[in-house]
Amino acid sequence: MTKINAEQRRRYRTRNKIRRVNIERVGVRETRPRLSVFRSGKQIYAQIIDDLKGVTLAAASSLDNELKEKLKTGATVDAAREVGKLVAERAKKAGVVKVVFDRGPYLYHGRVKALAEGAREGGAEF
Repeated sequence: MTKINAEQRRRYRTRNKIRRVNIERVGVRETRPRLSVFRSGKQIYAQIIDDLKGVTLAAASSLDNELKEKLKTGATVDAAREVGKLVAERAKKAGVVKVVFDRGPYLYHGRVKALAEGAREGGAEF
């Protein structure tokens, strides 16, 4: 049996809760894609993933050319909010409005919360 660290446990626990919600919806209505967040010390990334097909529908990061000009650094709350708006805008173009937010192993505050609020401002519903 392999040992997993605390971060992996939190990631798996969050993801399994999301899967459970999507499984309960099967048969009632369509499952929602997941808005997954990854943050590093210098950047923040977001992507909308359809788990049934295993496909990324939309993605954005603080490294995108559209945002690089606006932002001083990718490690701020303002950068996260802009990434959230951009990923929501790209999701709309892909035909996705309703998503499930996957915060991964991160607590819902700071940059992760700002990204979620930015995505809501951009038109994503969760």
